[in-house]
Amino acid sequence: METIRNMFEHLNWANQRILETLQNMEGENKQVTNLFSHILLAEHVWFTRLKGPDSSKLSIWAEVSLRACAELVNQNNQNFKEFLSGLSKPSLEQIVSYRNSKGQEFNNSVRDILTHVALHGQYHRGQINLLLRANEIEPVSVDFISFRR
Repeated sequence: METIRNMFEHLNWANQRILETLQNMEGENKQVTNLFSHILLAEHVWFTRLKGPDSSKLSIWAEVSLRACAELVNQNNQNFKEFLSGLSKPSLEQIVSYRNSKGQEFNNSVRDILTHVALHGQYHRGQINLLLRANEIEPVSVDFISFRR
């Protein structure tokens, strides 16, 4: 449980760092903002799946303003913090059934879903950093070890 909680503390820390960088940039880079909003929308979809409601109609790719991204960062953090605080180690093995956006049904453990959410965001934050560097903007250190330091 401690590892998963650490992963989500890192996830929020990394999202906050990316958000601050985007808020401090001159102008807006739509490609970067769209990637960042994808991370946040996907976090929301996975949280919805963990809680049980149908998520198949929720978008994971949409144009979202930076202001809305800031709200999503805070809401996702609150949602996962509350979810994890009530989660026991045996609950990690519970199977969650859900439908993806194509209506296909899948079944995964809570542990696998939480691990996916943490890794998915880190993958896309790496893409964001590549785009920032291509636009001559200093990439954001979002490495887990930097977070732990």
